[in-house]
Amino acid sequence: MSNKILAKNHDKNLNRRQFVAAAGAVAASVALAACDNNSTELEGPNGTASSDDNASTEKTKISFVLDYTPNTNHTGIYVALDQGYFAEEGLEVEIVQPPADGADALIGAGGAQMGVSYQDYIANNLASDQPMPYSAVAAVIQHNTSGIMSRAEDGITHPAAMEGHTYATWNMPVEQATVKHCVEADGGDWSKVELVPYEVDDEVSGLRANMFDTVWVYEAWAVQNAVVQDFPYNYFSFISVDDVFDYYTPVIAANDDFAKENPEAVKAFLRAVKRGYEYAVENPDAAADILCEQVPELDSALVHQSQTYLADQYVADAESWGVIDPERWAAFYQWLNDNNLVNNQLDVNAGYDLSFLE
Repeated sequence: MSNKILAKNHDKNLNRRQFVAAAGAVAASVALAACDNNSTELEGPNGTASSDDNASTEKTKISFVLDYTPNTNHTGIYVALDQGYFAEEGLEVEIVQPPADGADALIGAGGAQMGVSYQDYIANNLASDQPMPYSAVAAVIQHNTSGIMSRAEDGITHPAAMEGHTYATWNMPVEQATVKHCVEADGGDWSKVELVPYEVDDEVSGLRANMFDTVWVYEAWAVQNAVVQDFPYNYFSFISVDDVFDYYTPVIAANDDFAKENPEAVKAFLRAVKRGYEYAVENPDAAADILCEQVPELDSALVHQSQTYLADQYVADAESWGVIDPERWAAFYQWLNDNNLVNNQLDVNAGYDLSFLE
């Protein structure tokens, strides 16, 4: 059964941080019923139950908050819905848009039981004076696919070449520290890079209009958008400069209290989603079609191009989808600690729990 999402107010090229910052209080959510109309919310620790006479099966309701407007990072979730994987696990999944203060706040407060987050966002939460109770439970993509994109004509093929050029910044400490580290590691002078505000919805359009010379992008989306638009570009990844930046972005997170009280529901959700991403790996075009059907506002050509790229990234060199390497997780948190980029020192092994991933 296919349930089309009535996506509202989605700019297909909106930057993820702009979307989170600009989204209204939780946007109108659409129940993506991976179930029939007789589903009811469960009480009980394992998230599944049946009536006393076994005549009907009740569904566990899970509210899942996205980090951003729907895109190919989320394909496995939509495939799991479309292909009935959630229903087979006894789940009714509702996908909601993030509130103004972001998906993490909603997950931590229990307004959504699960959702999409990032290792760097979880770090900020853990380092706060009053951290909210939520943790990563699976990695969506195995490696960090972000880096710097520029116009091909400018010849910015490595970080030091950013000298004498503008960089569009979000004015976030970790963001600027990352780019600075890469420039200096490549022998460049960060002080010679001019910072300008990031004020675009589409990185390719910003480069075309000479609003900036370099910009942080996600290869799966902005770089593929350049390919679709036949825009000549240069790109280098952060992990090509220093593998400390091979952190997990994005991840699936769960509210700690919900996970503790409903471990079987979290396991069931991850089983369904794992099947969804495995489907996307094996059938990228069909998975792209499913995403476009669910969210018709998306650019079909870009979705298909992006999905083809991500088919090799969801699992990559890992033994299976969703796993998190403790050493890579800890290395990035240690870098944050060493560079005083968090309010309080992090426990480098905190913030994730793989006990629900099967």
